[in-house]
Amino acid sequence: MKTILFFSLAVTHSLRYFYTASRGIPSFPEFVTVGMVDEQPISYYDSNQKREVPKQEWMKQNEEPDYWEKQTQISIAAEQRFKASIDSVSQRLNQTQGPHIVQNLYGCEWDDETGDVRGFNQFGYNGEDYIVFNLETETWIAPRSEAVITKMKWDRDETRIQVDKNYLTHTCVDWLKKYIKDGKDSLMKTVLPSISLLQKSSSSPVTCHATGFYPDRAMLFWTKDGEELYEGVDYWEVLPNHDGTFQKSADLDVSSIPPGDWDRYDCVFQLSGVKEDVLTKLDKDVIKTNGEGLGISLKKAKIYCYLHGFFFFQQRRIVLLSVLFLVTQKPPGNISLIVLFFVLQNLSTLEMQSIIM
Repeated sequence: MKTILFFSLAVTHSLRYFYTASRGIPSFPEFVTVGMVDEQPISYYDSNQKREVPKQEWMKQNEEPDYWEKQTQISIAAEQRFKASIDSVSQRLNQTQGPHIVQNLYGCEWDDETGDVRGFNQFGYNGEDYIVFNLETETWIAPRSEAVITKMKWDRDETRIQVDKNYLTHTCVDWLKKYIKDGKDSLMKTVLPSISLLQKSSSSPVTCHATGFYPDRAMLFWTKDGEELYEGVDYWEVLPNHDGTFQKSADLDVSSIPPGDWDRYDCVFQLSGVKEDVLTKLDKDVIKTNGEGLGISLKKAKIYCYLHGFFFFQQRRIVLLSVLFLVTQKPPGNISLIVLFFVLQNLSTLEMQSIIM
């Protein structure tokens, strides 16, 4: 049984939109957008279905009837712009052959206690930063030389800069506050996880697996005599479950731990908004074998990560859509897998097989 709590602690809320245009990926949508509030998907559009749809019940109930039609038209227009961007950037980089991906992440963060606001707008190409808007200086930053031409052009467009600034610091925040109010019962809750100890064989590491928690702001780690361990452990990213909750795992190498010392080790789970830690003692009697009882096994989660290959902007936990691990060679973060789940929900079995093959 999961414990559901509601809290009113100060927190930084976020509204983010992820745009991804791709070329050369058979059966995968050429354009995808996902809107997220506090890392919870609220809207989805792709070039196959050609319509924007809500992903939360509270979004369905609180928007005007023509809201989704307007959002659909916005996404259709963005689709055309982004497809043109792929051609432009790939030609500029002399990379006209092979698969390519252009991404855009924009949105805002708002601290509900201090009122502080932070806006962001950045573009990536094939898994690397391409051009980033600096809100403080009201100029664009080009991390790579090929983007300097774009930077100079966009810096001269003062009207666009002021429109972007107004959206990121005012319009976006107004929408975020509305969404927080509309979805407070869902967004402001905490759900404690079910925790299991798993071991494939007696010589394998013991995996502490926490699943079913919300939100995703959680820590899971091993301790010895109350001190966090950094050696002999592997800590995995937070991953999404199909029901909107999350899971996380931590492996402990027990091969060199004497049987008499097992009770000195604990798996510790910490969840944002909950003061009490959840402790699970390392105990042979409670260990499950062969991953028994997992909703989504760690093995499957790793397959999702590396087979479908989401990537994130370099040196950031800003993750955007991709299905080309071979392009980026970068492991995913938790937001990327959330986006992945919603994309895969809209693909047929044959389309998924085509991507995997």
